[in-house]
Amino acid sequence: MFRPDNQAPDSPANALHIVFQNGKLVSNMRSSSLCLLEQTLVEQGGWQVRKRHFMGYWREQPCFAVEIDASHQLDPMDYQLGSLWQILGRVDEPLFSLAGRAAQVLAWERDHQFCGRCGSPMRPHPAERAMVCEPCGMTNYPRIAPCIIVLVTRGEEMLLARAANNPRPMYSTLAGFIEAGETAEETLVREVREEVGLEVGALRYFQSQSWPFPNQLMLGYFAEYAGGEIVCEPGEIADAQWFHPHSLPMIPPPASVAGQLIQHHLQSLS
Repeated sequence: MFRPDNQAPDSPANALHIVFQNGKLVSNMRSSSLCLLEQTLVEQGGWQVRKRHFMGYWREQPCFAVEIDASHQLDPMDYQLGSLWQILGRVDEPLFSLAGRAAQVLAWERDHQFCGRCGSPMRPHPAERAMVCEPCGMTNYPRIAPCIIVLVTRGEEMLLARAANNPRPMYSTLAGFIEAGETAEETLVREVREEVGLEVGALRYFQSQSWPFPNQLMLGYFAEYAGGEIVCEPGEIADAQWFHPHSLPMIPPPASVAGQLIQHHLQSLS
């Protein structure tokens, strides 16, 4: 469905665009694809494109990530400005992944205009998706922050937690960033111990997911409870409990790897 490529076609007459303005996603409210705007719409809008990256081919049509000028007034009857959250669950997973990729590439270029080593202006690499500093040779590629996300189980029960900074009453799996020098498995054990005070074992890899909030690569795992009592980390976890499959709280959507971990566990019990 999506085929990544760095080399744009010579004549992208039938191109599709994922459009951002001031870092916010532009959604076409009259289209079922929401975030995929045809070439004619971009031209009719008279939008001035500030940044443009070729992403690859969506169903064999060339697709670009673009940032348009902040001065353009969008018709609220046709377009909606918002975050990627607004299309999560409303478009299929490959399209959401493509929109997330586009957002990350644009944000990466915006944040790497100058070299972090010598301060000189950076320039796009002619053949790779990279920013290059000609004076000192520093090369920066799009940033990815690897994280673990884990569903801890105790028999049929699942350990779910509510983040302290989440205003919604949603309970999810535990997650954390991998630190320098750590393996994913070491991070998993450490994060569970730090966030809820429990020991775990029987780690089992599930699957990964790119998560563009803002640039994580989520590595999903299952783990089994091995000991301890729940003690929530202050400032991080507002509440954590063992939940039976028949009495679940609000949980993440199935489009997220957290939701998929939970659904996979539920299916394994049936």
